[in-house]
Amino acid sequence: MSGAAPRLTARHRINPRKLLLSKWTAVQPQNREKHFLVSELFCDEEGNVLQVELQAVLNQRSQRLDWQALEDATHWHMGWK
Repeated sequence: MSGAAPRLTARHRINPRKLLLSKWTAVQPQNREKHFLVSELFCDEEGNVLQVELQAVLNQRSQRLDWQALEDATHWHMGWK
């Protein structure tokens, strides 16, 4: 049997409850915003994390996104690099 294996996107293993105050680096920075800090977690009634607020270190601009977006290593690196 021949054929290439399906290409998998690189993913980080993340515990969503440990995201608060974690540091992230954008792979493709926009507006010179490269380094981010998770400043807030948004949870459902059971306490499950649904979204995070990322704050740019450069100018403190905030954006809200699903926490699973941080698992995509093609967009985000853990820590500041």
